[in-house]
Amino acid sequence: MASSSSRGPSHNGVLHEYAPRLVAFEFTPPVEGVNKTNSLLFVGGLTDGFCTVPYVSKLAKTLENTDWSVFSVLLSSSYGGWGVGSLDRDVEELGQCVRFIRDLKASRQPGAPSSAGKIAIMGHSTGSQDVLHYLYSPNPVPHKEFDFGLQHMVRPELDGAILQAPASDRQGLQAIIESSLQPDELKKVYDDLVTFAKEQPYTEPNSDAILPMNLTARLSYPADTPLSARRFLSLVSPESPGNPSDDDLFSSDLSDKRLEETFGAVGAQGLLKSKILFLYSGEDEYCPDWVDKVELLQRWKRATEAGGAKWDYENSGVIAGASHNVHGDGQQDLIDRVLRYLQSI
Repeated sequence: MASSSSRGPSHNGVLHEYAPRLVAFEFTPPVEGVNKTNSLLFVGGLTDGFCTVPYVSKLAKTLENTDWSVFSVLLSSSYGGWGVGSLDRDVEELGQCVRFIRDLKASRQPGAPSSAGKIAIMGHSTGSQDVLHYLYSPNPVPHKEFDFGLQHMVRPELDGAILQAPASDRQGLQAIIESSLQPDELKKVYDDLVTFAKEQPYTEPNSDAILPMNLTARLSYPADTPLSARRFLSLVSPESPGNPSDDDLFSSDLSDKRLEETFGAVGAQGLLKSKILFLYSGEDEYCPDWVDKVELLQRWKRATEAGGAKWDYENSGVIAGASHNVHGDGQQDLIDRVLRYLQSI
């Protein structure tokens, strides 16, 4: 029998199937009968799944004595699915999860209106792209050439939205290439992949081309994860900053006009009932050193407020010493900010 030190901790909870083949894990307190009307949905980033982001279980523990429960949501793009996923699919599945949880919480309170409980979504890393895409993109998402079976369902409103570690995939890859021991060689690999991806046919519905995995691994993508031409071009956005892709939301060189179209469109879409919380990690290893995080947050704030949405002044900011997934320093600071935010909405 393996010793307890060879495995991770266990967590009390309930696994919910919120849509076919899609599940969410609800952390539940050890004491039964606690009525939690409000829900915080957590969405991880690329390669994430259950318990891969270290602060989530601690956040759930902190919220045990409140009326907020934490759900860790699995999407089609979780774990290795991100390589063939899309933000459109992510936000549609999140909308399905929001509807499921709202009905679930209403069923636990006989006689109470279904709108009694609040629902907030917290995204980590590329999960932050999901949150912003949920809030600003057309509702439902428009038909595109590669729909892959999307139902184009109307997304429900949210009571809160949190973006943690909203780093740029494009600039993160740029920093990896520039800091490598062989930058010219990696730049050629990147150029070859971009050329290969652009040459793939985009005419056959429900089909996509997979890039050579031995080459994508050279750019630090997981060697065991298939990456489609479509998603690669969205993540690296080779036409940026002039013509950014769907995934290129957080790069520091994007124009004010682009920010107006994304951050600035949140208010007009009307999907967020309260303010929005931004938490940037002070020592984010995926953010290039030359990015001014404080100034970047200020640009996002100006664009958000200019569009009529509200920014959480009290709790948004750069978390000193925090890594990308806040596995050490800054973890308690992050949790305290999230707790204050949830209490305020």
